[in-house]
Amino acid sequence: MGPLRVIDGERQASIGARKIEVLLAVLLVRSNQVVTVDQLIREIWGEEPPRRVTAGLHVYVSQTRKFLSRPERSESPVLTRPPGYMLNLGSDRLDCRCFDQLVSQGRDHFRDRRYEDAIHSFEEALSLWRGPPLDDVCRGPILQGFQTWLNEARLECIEMLMDSRMSLGRHRELVSDLFMLSTEHPLREALYRMLMLALYRSGRRADALQVYQRARRTLNDELGLEPGRALQDIHQAILTADDRLELPTFAHHP
Repeated sequence: MGPLRVIDGERQASIGARKIEVLLAVLLVRSNQVVTVDQLIREIWGEEPPRRVTAGLHVYVSQTRKFLSRPERSESPVLTRPPGYMLNLGSDRLDCRCFDQLVSQGRDHFRDRRYEDAIHSFEEALSLWRGPPLDDVCRGPILQGFQTWLNEARLECIEMLMDSRMSLGRHRELVSDLFMLSTEHPLREALYRMLMLALYRSGRRADALQVYQRARRTLNDELGLEPGRALQDIHQAILTADDRLELPTFAHHP
């Protein structure tokens, strides 16, 4: 995932024309579903389309079909389906769907306490990322919504990966990563919670309490909110050296 590209065996291709790239991106995001002409126009041109917009759309659809054409394929995957167009994915794969499947597998492994398997699934999912997805083409509601969902799914995957490693007693190696992540995403309370736990288990109780104060200031300054219950609970548990913060018996100590 990242800038749009099409891979066919060893052949890799990308589109230089932005409007055609937007068209293909929308059809891919909504693959196997009909995208109406009005939706495509809004994604490509926004709220002020040109006078001959329908003719322009037909040209871009034709160019997209040409871009996706293969000698062994008799029919284009871009089909005309009133009231618009549909991309028939067939046996082709989308990285974003592979990513979603791997995250779902990792979530199942985590739920069943198969943390090594969960780590493998989450790491494999994150390895599909090559940069911000569709960063230059997300202007309409379909692609903006997709980008928001994908970025949120990536953060969730990172948090579950950290949680899985923590569950195996790898807290010391996570401290620097969690410091960086909590700085990059200062409103994600789960990152503060894991950082506090990693510091506490590493014998850095004072540092863990300082993280809570930083989180509290940030949330109060940005949103006018106090930390949520989970963050408050771990703060209280650290203050009282609660035994429940210790490593579970099945975890391997680093």
